[in-house]
Amino acid sequence: MPLVSIICGSSSDEEIAKKAWEVLKGYDISYEYQVLSAHRDPEQLDDYISKSDAQVFICIAGLAAALPGVVASKTKKPVIGVPVSGKLMGGLDALLSIVQMPKGVPVACVGVDNGENAAHLAARILESSTSL
Repeated sequence: MPLVSIICGSSSDEEIAKKAWEVLKGYDISYEYQVLSAHRDPEQLDDYISKSDAQVFICIAGLAAALPGVVASKTKKPVIGVPVSGKLMGGLDALLSIVQMPKGVPVACVGVDNGENAAHLAARILESSTSL
């Protein structure tokens, strides 16, 4: 059972996912990696979220960056959003999309392209949940 699920909205975001899974490996935290778009694969995404045993989701997305918010709307587990830099706005569009979640749909957000901090935050979440 993976403790962390890393989901990318596009396979082009895999380099950022690698940053996250390298940090998770350093903590010896199990993870799995999926490429599922909130726009192109909504049914597959819903199915994956509902069946996942992961305790934390890291969602990596650019442009409109809907993925973290969609995942957060489908689970009560912590969701960490990683905005991806883009060609036009350098990731500002994705950053603003992730941090502007409606009340009741919280998403933690790390810096643009910062998969490492997403993994460090996931490790802290997991650590704090086992020490309660």
